[in-house]
Amino acid sequence: QVQLVESGGGLVQVGGSLTLSCAASENILSFNVMGWYRQAPGKQREWVASIRGVDSRSYADSVQGRFTISRDNAKNTLYLQMNTLKLEDTGVYYCYVYWFRSYWGQGTQVTVSS
Repeated sequence: QVQLVESGGGLVQVGGSLTLSCAASENILSFNVMGWYRQAPGKQREWVASIRGVDSRSYADSVQGRFTISRDNAKNTLYLQMNTLKLEDTGVYYCYVYWFRSYWGQGTQVTVSS
């Protein structure tokens, strides 16, 4: 079993920045895919960004150029640096990994206000 614990969410104004963290209980180098999803109120969960393999990064069009996904292998931690936040970035952000199956964190709330 892989345990994932997110942190770093909070309330921020439009145009502000936040960095989310996801601490894993296992060596993250073992994982095929690591990434982030988010779910806005009343909407389906949507993919935000991911890292595949050694360092292949992908982003949803809605966050391209504003969000950066990264990881610290020594700390077994995944990050999501979010800049120039918009109202539509509001939601619960979930960390996930794929290692023989999918594992999800409990989520961290991000609220962008005007």
